Amino acid sequence: MRTLTEQKRTDIINAASAVFLEQGYERASMDGVAKQAGCSKATLYNYFASKESLFEAVVRCFSTNFLMRAADELNHPETQSLLLSEKLQRFGEGMLGALTSDWKALQLYRMVVGEAGHSDIGALFHESGVRESMNALTAVMEHHIANGELIGGSPALRAKQFSALVKAEVDELFLQRTLPSYTKSEVTIMVQNAVSLFLRGAAHNI
Repeated sequence: MRTLTEQKRTDIINAASAVFLEQGYERASMDGVAKQAGCSKATLYNYFASKESLFEAVVRCFSTNFLMRAADELNHPETQSLLLSEKLQRFGEGMLGALTSDWKALQLYRMVVGEAGHSDIGALFHESGVRESMNALTAVMEHHIANGELIGGSPALRAKQFSALVKAEVDELFLQRTLPSYTKSEVTIMVQNAVSLFLRGAAHNI
């Protein structure tokens, strides 16, 4: 049995992303990915047991890696002492990281939205990092509702509301052919706007 290498895994993920974006999730096949990657199907299956697991790896690599890092930060012990506004700012910048800096991430998201009505791609995308990151944000909301900083209600709903505010200024990206260039300071300001509006609507004594 050949030794599995990280470089080969990366090559396969890159090849798969090209196939998924060109053909869509439903029409893409493991045969096509193997051909694009220049390897045998046996080699491909040594790395990924199914098209579903391969798609999950592609999404985690190009789309939700920013979110996952943001979620990891929320769970870090040092983050617990930060103000709620600081926690939300960090998470929001992680959310916008993929959508504003990586064209492939945006293309993948568009593909998911386009095919979600007639395949399981939406659920696969959600389980490829989105659920974990939203769970981390929900836990933050739950904590700050419990200590009285936020108005009572569903922590999961509060997490969704904040996420919607963060994405509000970049929704138009989904309709554009090319990705505009955003500086880090522009992303910071967009998230600051979302944090400010969220806290004015959901926090006590703001």
